[in-house]
Amino acid sequence: MAASAKTPALDKPNPAEDWTVVLPRRGKQKRSFHKVIIHERQKQEQLWTPADIETNPVRESKLMQKIQTCIQKLESSSFWLTFLDQLQTPEIFDWFLKAMGSEGKMQMVIYGIGSIESYEPPRLQLSLAILMTRRFSWIGEVEVFDPVISLAESRVLTTLGCSVLTVNEQGRRQALRPTMFFMPHCEAELYDNLLEANWRPDLLNNIALFGNSFEAYEQHLSVCKNLSLADSRKHIVAIRQFVKELAVDSFSDDLFRAFHGSSWHFFNVDPHSDLCDAKP
Repeated sequence: MAASAKTPALDKPNPAEDWTVVLPRRGKQKRSFHKVIIHERQKQEQLWTPADIETNPVRESKLMQKIQTCIQKLESSSFWLTFLDQLQTPEIFDWFLKAMGSEGKMQMVIYGIGSIESYEPPRLQLSLAILMTRRFSWIGEVEVFDPVISLAESRVLTTLGCSVLTVNEQGRRQALRPTMFFMPHCEAELYDNLLEANWRPDLLNNIALFGNSFEAYEQHLSVCKNLSLADSRKHIVAIRQFVKELAVDSFSDDLFRAFHGSSWHFFNVDPHSDLCDAKP
């Protein structure tokens, strides 16, 4: 996302023009845990394009205005000031530095943002990501995916500096380099998929995750004793011993729906640990 608050005009009515998408980067790395073989046919089945391809400059401009309004609303809120202060405390910022290591940059991957055209909470969540990239130069490129994203939303996201993925990774992105996964209010299965795909010390230690509280998931399972739920959250529970979780502080009533129950999660796994011992 660009650091400038200025936004180019959206004046290209042809849906086939100016829609920037990227394929996720796949690095080659030796795997000692959870070896996965993905056939070409399976890869092709996961290719994604928007179901809603209707767009025009008026629709896109209206959406851009909605987002700018949300950015201004969030930026002037006490929540943003508190969030910013918390993010810069040594308690949290040192974890980011640890995850970044010698690279000094951290890419951002936004999963499950929802429809930013239809609902305010997703727009507020996106606005928080935008404000973070404007405030912190150590946040690098931003990639976004949700299967409900329309072509109009894709084009607006591109104008805001994001890359919209053309593959539904189902949360299974390997953190081959320092990565912030921005996933407020995603389904538990998406967090579990992310953890499963990164079930190695070196990969987990590259991750900073903003999303639903893992502690709350574990507490809920301890009460409900639901085997189906437990299976869909098994990696979340198994990794808890290696997670530093820090809840996001204070939010006003009008921001409750967008950010309630959110936490930062950082991973501290000994490089020599055998995560098979923590196997879910």
